[in-house]
Amino acid sequence: MKIVIVGLGYVGLSNAVLLAQHNEVIGVDISKERVDALNARKSPIIDAELSEYLTEKDLNVSASTDLKTSLTGAEYVIVSTPTNYDETTNFFDTSVVEAVIAQVIESEPTACIVVKSTIPVGFMDDVRERLKTDAVIFSPEFLREGKALYDNLYPSRIIVGEKSERAETFANLLAEGALKSDVELLFTGAREAEAIKLFSNTYLAMRVAFFNELDSYAFASDMNSREIIEGVSLDPRIGNHYNNPSFGYGGYCLPKDSKQLLANYEAVPQNMMRAIVDANSTRKDFLADVIIKKRPKTVGIYRLVMKAESDNFRQSSIQGIMKRIKAQGIEVIVYEPALLRDIYFNSKIVADLNEFKRKADVIVANRMSDELVDCNYKVFTRDLFNEH
Repeated sequence: MKIVIVGLGYVGLSNAVLLAQHNEVIGVDISKERVDALNARKSPIIDAELSEYLTEKDLNVSASTDLKTSLTGAEYVIVSTPTNYDETTNFFDTSVVEAVIAQVIESEPTACIVVKSTIPVGFMDDVRERLKTDAVIFSPEFLREGKALYDNLYPSRIIVGEKSERAETFANLLAEGALKSDVELLFTGAREAEAIKLFSNTYLAMRVAFFNELDSYAFASDMNSREIIEGVSLDPRIGNHYNNPSFGYGGYCLPKDSKQLLANYEAVPQNMMRAIVDANSTRKDFLADVIIKKRPKTVGIYRLVMKAESDNFRQSSIQGIMKRIKAQGIEVIVYEPALLRDIYFNSKIVADLNEFKRKADVIVANRMSDELVDCNYKVFTRDLFNEH
């Protein structure tokens, strides 16, 4: 099949490589840099499996900045453009997704359009009615930044928000490219699929928030947080996963998806959804106060990225700590090899790690690293399970 994928971020790139094993795939993006990288078989983002497959596998994939030309003859068009959360409207900004859908309807009306961008509940019903089309279906994506292709090669499940032959065909295309056998396929209504995405990520946010608040209590009460977490997690109903404290949940999906789900509850009584959203700010307030009370002259922020093996700074929890410290007039310096500039939000980027460690009175690290072992006495982290 000919498949066009619009948007070459984590979702688009991983789907492009997955599907290009058995289909003709054209990736489309407004970024010439990303297009050129894909055409050169290089991953424009940090992802080990993506780099490996682009270098070593026989993939029928190309990239272009020209959407209209690329659409000719396409049977499926996957939309994976960003939908950032608009704090003013309390909804995802779906304008780019809608613009792509409109272009596909005009240029290649027989194509099935599969939206993989995160959208609010009810979006599919609304866009179908407004654009007078039944060509659009939704298939939520569940992947981790830095492990995007891996999570598509070994998917936890494949969900398509329609019960139809075209939905089954699309799900089977994804399953065909996966290395995992017997992948669970689920076909639901459109709103149900939209809700699955938001509730899944909000549950993960809730779990992060729970163990962070446990850690805040133990820290404030001079108790061993790790011992408590290990004891709690030995209960098989709770499990020993997603339980390492942090500065808060972050990244591209969890903060905005939990806020969007809360907004969808506007006419429905709730307490927990509001608490999950608020807990993230409370955690950052608490930890920032702990750092401020140390009275440092200079605080060093070690890495802005959300996690190791990623180059994404979007909504990383450590930035919330950074902003709170700076608001108190404390000098903040940053060590971030993935950031090629001298200043970040009016804070100096220190490229030399040894100079960074020497200048900082306190080093704030969301996750511990071997690079910081020699100055462990300066490091403030709540990373309990990767201690050095």
